[in-house]
Amino acid sequence: MRRKLPMEIVAQRAATSRPTVARIEKGDPSVSIGIVAAVLQALNLLERLADVADVAYDAIGRSIAREELPKRATMPRNRKGGI
Repeated sequence: MRRKLPMEIVAQRAATSRPTVARIEKGDPSVSIGIVAAVLQALNLLERLADVADVAYDAIGRSIAREELPKRATMPRNRKGGI
C-alpha cells in the first residue's frame, strides 16, 4: 500500500496470484519461500531477505553463544615438554 501498487500488479510481477499475495500480507506460513522471494523482488526488496538469517539480528543465538563461552581462557599444554 505504501508503494501505491495494486495487489494485481505485484502478483503479475511475481508471477503468482492475487490471493497468494494476500496470504503473504497476512503472514500465512504455508506460502513457499520462493513465492515470498518473488514478491520481494517485485517490490525491489529482495536484498532484505538476507536479513532473515543475518547473525546481527539473532539476539537469541548470540545469547546462547555467549553462555557457551568458557569462563577462562587456557593455553593448551604441549605434551613434549616444550612450548
